[in-house]
Amino acid sequence: MRTQIHELPGASAGTTRRLRSLHFGRGASGRKAYLQASLHADEVPPMLVAQALSERLQLLDAAGAIDGEIVLVPMANPIGLAQDLQGAACGRFDLATGTNFNRHFKHLTAALVPIIEPQLGDDAEANARVIRTACAGLLEAWQPASETEALKRLLQRLAMDAELVLDLHCDNQAVLHLYTGTPQVAAFAPLAGYLGAQALLFADVSGDEPFDESVSRIWWELAAHFQGRFPIDPLGCLAATVELRGETEVSHDLAEHDADALVAFLQHAGHVAGTPPALPRPCAATPLEGVEPVTATSQGIVVFSKAPGDWVDAGELVAELIDPLTDARTPLHAQVSGRCFARSARRYATRGMRLMKIAGPTAFRSGKLLSL
Repeated sequence: MRTQIHELPGASAGTTRRLRSLHFGRGASGRKAYLQASLHADEVPPMLVAQALSERLQLLDAAGAIDGEIVLVPMANPIGLAQDLQGAACGRFDLATGTNFNRHFKHLTAALVPIIEPQLGDDAEANARVIRTACAGLLEAWQPASETEALKRLLQRLAMDAELVLDLHCDNQAVLHLYTGTPQVAAFAPLAGYLGAQALLFADVSGDEPFDESVSRIWWELAAHFQGRFPIDPLGCLAATVELRGETEVSHDLAEHDADALVAFLQHAGHVAGTPPALPRPCAATPLEGVEPVTATSQGIVVFSKAPGDWVDAGELVAELIDPLTDARTPLHAQVSGRCFARSARRYATRGMRLMKIAGPTAFRSGKLLSL
């Protein structure tokens, strides 16, 4: 294992933050996988999973089981991790700008087309090398305007040349679930099975350029743009966001389970030598456009009648809001049938607040599909 320390430019006099990346493998095959934990810095479970995963990767590396390279960033956001306001962790948004740390990464497709077009040919592998080199050049040329932009550029550069990228997160209160691009659903069904995910959500474009799409979406977009002219693998980089249950579910047992599942998937995908365990049956994949975000139609105390993991039928009561000023009670009913996979940990709602997410099978939404 090789450890690399990356310094971020200080946002103010006397401050410097650092990021640590762990590099496993011999680098002989040319293949690369990249995993990072807790880009939303107040989401702690991924950091513990990364600890357990690092222990396993060190043993596999010592045994010569990693021919390529696996990069693990066990804590992806030192900026957000330091944002503590009067005892409340504020690791989801950059307090300097209000921007979500997992939004507004660089989408490179439009800039790549004129750069790579003169260099492409009939060899798909050679074309992939051209694309990765051009991506590296574009990211190198990016001049970050802030410490947070520098962090985003660093993470994107670490992941951009990987064939597999897993961004480890968690939700407020949730069962384990995954987000990925539509062309990649079949490739990530095994990961959903190994992890025991209860929702596998997909979209062509989810909106606002999250990290996983910044490294994967260019491949199917370039393949479509040059279709019939140059061969480009639309799955040149498989990327997914893995939501490791709820934010308080921090335990060694869960971390050990998840680390074992990640290693099994790395074996299945050929990044680690060995025979992976038998594949459990994965959950059904459903469109992100089919997720119903149950929102509060009034203010009040939230009393849930459905929990993450429960099946919900359309028209069924999922929560009740009780206004402490008027005693009015407002029932909330599901509009779709599907699996409740996440809900808010807050028990007082303001009007319009998102309370619950239900994974329905039929697309009905469009536009920006992710929460803030």
